[in-house]
Amino acid sequence: MSVLGLGLRRGWIEFRLTVTNAGEVMGWLWLPVAALVVMYVLRDNTVPGTDFSLGAQSIPGILGMNVVMTGVVGLALALTADRSDGTLLRAKATPNGTVGYLVGRVLGQAGMTVATVVAVLIPAAVLFSGLAPNWAALLFVMVLGLVATLPLGALLGSLFVNPQSLGFVTMLVMVLVGISGVFYPLTALPEWLQWVAQVFPLYWLGLGMRWALLPDGLVVAEIGESWRVLELVGVLGAWTVVGFVVAPAVLRRTARRATGAAVKP
Repeated sequence: MSVLGLGLRRGWIEFRLTVTNAGEVMGWLWLPVAALVVMYVLRDNTVPGTDFSLGAQSIPGILGMNVVMTGVVGLALALTADRSDGTLLRAKATPNGTVGYLVGRVLGQAGMTVATVVAVLIPAAVLFSGLAPNWAALLFVMVLGLVATLPLGALLGSLFVNPQSLGFVTMLVMVLVGISGVFYPLTALPEWLQWVAQVFPLYWLGLGMRWALLPDGLVVAEIGESWRVLELVGVLGAWTVVGFVVAPAVLRRTARRATGAAVKP
């Protein structure tokens, strides 16, 4: 309980410092805001087979993209930075410091992820008509998405040496954004690309957000004309298991190997 309390306090401090840093907040918001602007320009286009705005249909996918970018990439960047500047090494030197540090980092990034989703959802609700939020479903998808993706961010932050080396990960996420139905229904893509997209959490997060935010009639644009909630839970649940099994082992190994020689002056 003392470790959990330490992690909660650290997480709150991390979250508070982040949301009061205008530069860091804009760094995480510029991409979804730019996506909102583009889709607002295309708001008069419609989803094939319906009269529903393509711009409004893309909002849930943008929110799912934001969860992955802020949660996975954000946590990975934070961990690699803390490894290179000695923060992890200092945490290792205190009783229960490593566990408290990791709990705090994960909770702080989770809070930041939720805050950015809210910051995008509010203007989207004003700019686009037709959204029909199911708040219980949205909360369910957000929690499931966070527990499925944050361990991946911790894993990547343990594997890469410094923040600059994560450029490949950011590029991979952007490729997944392009093939995961964020801006256009996945059914418009070749079948083999549809299968590739369905391996990764981003597509399922977007699908879950669409289930929670769009009218039921928009299900015709989905694969099999279904929200596939059971499959959504299964895939994100599988990623959760993988993350919680692999990430702690890699994190413990990284913490044990942290030495002063690896800290940048």
